[in-house]
Parts: sequence; structure tokens; C-alpha cells
Amino acid sequence: MEKPQQPVRRPWVVGVSGASGTPYAAAVIRALLAAGEPVDLVVSRAARLTILDETGIAFRDAHWRDDLAAWLGTAEGLDGVRYWSAGDFAAGPSSGSYPAKGMLVVPATTGAVAGIALGLSKDLLQRAASVTLKERRPLVVCVRETPLNGVTLKHLVELDAQGAVVLPASPGFYAGGSTVGELVGFVAGRVLDAVGVPHTLYRRWEGELGAAARASERSA
Repeated sequence: MEKPQQPVRRPWVVGVSGASGTPYAAAVIRALLAAGEPVDLVVSRAARLTILDETGIAFRDAHWRDDLAAWLGTAEGLDGVRYWSAGDFAAGPSSGSYPAKGMLVVPATTGAVAGIALGLSKDLLQRAASVTLKERRPLVVCVRETPLNGVTLKHLVELDAQGAVVLPASPGFYAGGSTVGELVGFVAGRVLDAVGVPHTLYRRWEGELGAAARASERSA
């Protein structure tokens, strides 16, 4: 009697580049795991410096599980995470035959935007994003920079033309967010909305003016 085949693991690849905004990445990863979605994580070399600067946590290849738990503030769900070094071009997400659902680049530097738009593939993050595009899988690029110059704007238009979702890290206030955590949750939630992953990270617009202000007053 043949053994039943195990379901194929199909993760979301989360690429973290060196832009300021590592709380956005942490919120996205936590929400994916809470939704039961497996995650393949790629942290660029520059992102390690940003994580250290913004959180005080040193993210190390050899101790990634402990460091990720410290960064996320929880070890819950980490069995659903597979970590790939940014310099590993033999990693699963570097190939189109690897069964990923898509990729979320959160946050995205202008350098990562340029590399993905031009197909440079200088590290695994850029290579995995290029693979995502060529395989016609969902790619969300959460760019975190201001102001934007003309060259970056052209690269973002090119990414849009190639099928990516360009999602600036621009929080909305209509959801009633009044704390940093709530505004981070809004951006992370919009990233997940773009790929259809359910979450409860922010209060959705329901067509009622003043609802956000009233919700904030009730929670105060």
C-alpha cells in the first residue's frame, strides 16, 4: 500500500533589505505565521546592520532562530520558518522550480528596487525577486524612502510594468491608528492585503465618516 504523499510546502519568501523600517518586516512575518503561512526568510547584509541599529539585536546566520525570536518578540510559529543566507545562490528561492507562493520585500531600499527592476541579482534577495517576476508569482515591494528621485521613480514604474505591487511604507490614519505600533500594523496589513493573506492588523474602512476618531476615543 502506497504511503499518502505529504503536501508540498509552499512558503512566502520574505526579503528584508537594509532600509529603515524593520518593524514592518517583523509585523509581516508575525502575521504570516499567525495565519499558518510558511515563511522563507532572506535578510540582506545591510539589513543586519539596520536590525542592529533599530533593535539592538545582532542577526547571525549561525543563530538565526534565536535572533529571529528576539526580533519578533516570540518563538511561536518559528517551525514554519526556513532561513536562507543572502549570499546563498544555491538556495531554494533562487530557482523558479522552488514551490514558493510569492515574495514580499519589506522594507525595500532604493538599491533593492533598482536591482530587482534591472534584474541584477547581486544577492539572494534580488535573485529571488527576479525569479518571482519571471514565474509570474505575486511580488510586493514595500519601498521605504523619502523623497524619491527620478531614477527610483522610473525603477518603480518598471516594477509595476513587470507585474509587481509597489507599496510604499505610507501609513493611513483613517484606521484610527494613534501609536507607532498601530501605524506599523497598517502598512504590514496592506502588504498582506496585496497577496490575500487574512489578518487583523488594522481597522478597515467601512464607509462611515468619523468612525476612526470614535474608536480611538473608546480605546483611550
